[in-house]
Amino acid sequence: MIAANLVKEKKTYVYERHVAPESFCALAPTSSIYQAKMYSSLALLALSAPSVHAWGTLGHETVAFIASNFVQAKTKTWAQGILDDTSNAYLANVATWADSYRYTAAGKFSAPYHFIDAEDNPPKSCSVNFDRDCGSDGCSVSAIANYTQRVQQPGSLSATEVNYALRFLIHFLGDVTQPLHDEALEIGGNDIDVTWDSESTNLHHIWDTEMPEKLRGGYALSDAQAWAANLTTEIKTGIYKSQAKSWLANSDISDAQSSALAWASDANKYVCSVVIPKGASAVETGNLDGAYYNSAISTIELQIAKGGYRLADWLDKIAATQTTKRSDDGEYVPQVDLSGAEFLPPPRELSRAKLARRAIGYDCKH
Repeated sequence: MIAANLVKEKKTYVYERHVAPESFCALAPTSSIYQAKMYSSLALLALSAPSVHAWGTLGHETVAFIASNFVQAKTKTWAQGILDDTSNAYLANVATWADSYRYTAAGKFSAPYHFIDAEDNPPKSCSVNFDRDCGSDGCSVSAIANYTQRVQQPGSLSATEVNYALRFLIHFLGDVTQPLHDEALEIGGNDIDVTWDSESTNLHHIWDTEMPEKLRGGYALSDAQAWAANLTTEIKTGIYKSQAKSWLANSDISDAQSSALAWASDANKYVCSVVIPKGASAVETGNLDGAYYNSAISTIELQIAKGGYRLADWLDKIAATQTTKRSDDGEYVPQVDLSGAEFLPPPRELSRAKLARRAIGYDCKH
């Protein structure tokens, strides 16, 4: 997850074009950057950033509410302390923050972390390969690994950096369950033009937003809470009860990269079986708010449920490790390498898909 070219100097990794605001969450192991001035512009983000959210606001907040319904009491106290929010919506209140932050000057570096571009061949074959698919600037899989490590370092990082790490995790564990966030074809479906309710849009957008909102009838926080309550019941006693345990089979915070890759692979398989089972051309004609919606909506609910249940388990496992308190002496000296460089794929020439993604600035065409 490097926001610029990595160069090695006297056994210390430093980053070209790396400036102080990125030290909240980016990858600078040098203490001088860690001790840089923190900016308090969070309140402005929602007002100034474009309305672009993977899974949409509704989906991300629903994932967060599901997690809130399952976390242990210790985890709730730990997360509320980091986020400085004792409301019942403490996770949902920051669930879309990462999408706003990416459109700020300070957060631009994080744009590639919302997806991994699987260069597979749907609908013939779907697969995710980390070395092939994670871009040189990072991806969702490397980001989850990095911020899982960083959120566990309150003795080495500032309170703001730990806060940001938790916010990123809440968001990225939702992103990775959306099938088109694990697919390179046509920039994750952003360049697949479709029609929804007689309006022109793109395939990625209807998966993020239109289909979930059609199901629930809105996108308010109360809509997310109600959807989460329904899916929580299905996990505890309903249609997901028998399979929920299997969703956590690859949940290991000591090998976060492998866990995130398994989640990305799980979501990616639906690109072949549900998203474009007959190829991209098949969805480019006709309105998709009828038969296509009916064929896809159960998968969307399943993936939202997985995201919330996995997030609860992930946070429980992280909170269980937190026994040390952050020093208040103003010195944040990393006890482990927190650069995130270890989570990046080996250097290689950028593929056409990676070049296309970089050319649009890693944005979604919403």
